[in-house]
Amino acid sequence: MIDKISISDSKKYFLNNTPLSINSKGANFTHSYLEHSELSNKQKAVVLASSALGMALPLAFWSKRAGFSLNPLKILKTPIKDWALLKFKPSGKVLEYDDAAKIISIAAGSVAGGFAGGALVDKANLKAKKREVLSQLLGDVIVPITCVWTGAKAFKHYERTLTKLMPKINKENSFAKIINKISENIPNAVATLGSLAVGIIAGNKVSNEINEKLYHKKVERGIKATDFAPHVDDLCMSISMVNSGSEFGTKLGRIIPLALLVPGYETGTAREK
Repeated sequence: MIDKISISDSKKYFLNNTPLSINSKGANFTHSYLEHSELSNKQKAVVLASSALGMALPLAFWSKRAGFSLNPLKILKTPIKDWALLKFKPSGKVLEYDDAAKIISIAAGSVAGGFAGGALVDKANLKAKKREVLSQLLGDVIVPITCVWTGAKAFKHYERTLTKLMPKINKENSFAKIINKISENIPNAVATLGSLAVGIIAGNKVSNEINEKLYHKKVERGIKATDFAPHVDDLCMSISMVNSGSEFGTKLGRIIPLALLVPGYETGTAREK
């Protein structure tokens, strides 16, 4: 989810206006061959729409599996708040985003749609878009989500044990209740952020290794705190998985389809430097 790498007249390399350290063998980072700024708003709108269209098929499949009707007439008669993409109450049928295969399939649909839209409006940069498919699916989706899903499964297995181990204040006043509630949720937070951090770092590593093998370029760039910001989709999915079945988890899950538009959009707007 890196926007731009540029080279100044003095041959200094910049990533989002931040200087990069480059080794003697050449330079590369997951998105080092990309430039997004030259597409028109109309072209970007086409890519965004095609990404959404690409997501429609897997979303429809999983909605049907969750018990929702795909009949347009029935959907129109159903209150909007009860549509598959919007319903969050844990009672009754609800579309949960608590499975790695489910999320990866939706992201893959987004990437496929974004690539198709990008190919339609920007044929001259198909090679860059093909490379971005690999970067998005592996570095930003499959590896992080697999780590998050594994962490969520492990946490759910040991959740009760970990919660009991947390210190508590044996009093009934309001302050004690607040502190105890915070203490109980520390393992949850650690599992969420820990699995997400491992996923982001591993995804970055995999993307860099693949790019180095395929394109024979390399950039020595470590993970910074700012690199976590673009992974709002991974964060939402991580929290939703760890809190699967809860009202909070299902509410947050409503953001995930919007977040998964990002990989498709990034793929379709990828261009050669």
